[in-house]
Amino acid sequence: MASGGEGVLTLSIRVRVSPEPEVIELLGRYRSALNYSIGVIIENRALSLSRSHRLLYSVLKERFNLPSKVAQDCYREALTIARSWLKNPKRGNIPRVKTLRMWLTHGSGYRIREGYVEIIGGIRLKIIGWDKRYDHYESREARLIYRDGELYLMVSKKIPKPPKYTPRGVLAVDINEKHVVVGYSGFEQRFETAIEMALHYKKLAEKLQEKYSSTRYNAWLRRRGIRERIRYFHRKARNIVEDWAKRISCEIMVLARQKQYAVAREDLTNLIESLRKLPRNHRIALLILGYRRLEYWIDWQAEKHGAPVIIIDPKGTSATCPKCGSKLTENGYRVLRCTKCGFEADRDTIAVLNIEKRAISKMGGSLTTPTAPQMTDVNPNRCGEPVIRLKEPSLFKARRRSEVYSCLIFAENV
Repeated sequence: MASGGEGVLTLSIRVRVSPEPEVIELLGRYRSALNYSIGVIIENRALSLSRSHRLLYSVLKERFNLPSKVAQDCYREALTIARSWLKNPKRGNIPRVKTLRMWLTHGSGYRIREGYVEIIGGIRLKIIGWDKRYDHYESREARLIYRDGELYLMVSKKIPKPPKYTPRGVLAVDINEKHVVVGYSGFEQRFETAIEMALHYKKLAEKLQEKYSSTRYNAWLRRRGIRERIRYFHRKARNIVEDWAKRISCEIMVLARQKQYAVAREDLTNLIESLRKLPRNHRIALLILGYRRLEYWIDWQAEKHGAPVIIIDPKGTSATCPKCGSKLTENGYRVLRCTKCGFEADRDTIAVLNIEKRAISKMGGSLTTPTAPQMTDVNPNRCGEPVIRLKEPSLFKARRRSEVYSCLIFAENV
């Protein structure tokens, strides 16, 4: 899935097909033709479809041996990339495509028939994995992508963005290494991150790299496929985190939509500057987790479900008293206490309350000011004062994995 332009969302499904050698060779020619077309369009400022056609159509057919329709799709994609690059005020070097992929138009560029994907030019690819949602994709513009030895047809469609609803409250999201804490005054839900499993596969890859780093193993590496195994472990770690980010962001947004709440998250854009000061192991774990990836999927799900998103400054959210605003002091492992008003809670709970409070303030205070959490378990602390603990929710305890994935396609029926 990917985001679209103003007022439009682009949804995608994936159909796995057989990686035939002839289509992989075609993808290589298409990539070379696409990079050539991007350069020609930018150099000549050929930003209209008609001028791009005059400059490139014959060249793409003759020099790169592309079928007619594939050549048209090639300069259309190059035109889109060139326009986007020229509009960027902070653009760098001329963009170059590195992945093997090809833009296809349904009907004239490709067809699906009797278990095969037929590409213009007489190439037939057997369908290995099928997505039943394909029948609901009317426009069916697609991209053929070759990655890690597998070939996929990514079919997409555009839908209008649902209107933003008026929030009745704020659902705060605090992201940490071990947990993502979601809640508001009187409610809290904790989701474990996927960092432990991702680190496991990263360590497996590093062990192989360390063991076979000597040059005397070069031939053995090629023969035994150690390099491929190392790449597999790194890819597995990335996929685990990506899958986790998609699922967690979906659960967060389902809860927000159910309660008609806005979602408030911290702005972690410049977090990388702070990570340099942390110990190596902690820094690596946070980098693998990829806060920006989770932020992206939260924002995406918000667009898909029509939920407002409020981005607040993260400074001091875990070290400021949510009741009186005073600086908190440590009172145990991950427990902070306010010496002025006596408030004491877990630092993640404090962050959730502060994020909620700042979000309401940023919205102009149109919502009810957050109060103290609901007390369900009161124990005396070291000073003999009560410790406030948030009510334990049960909303997502029994949610099945299939139900989580089903909400990823919620907007398809909007």
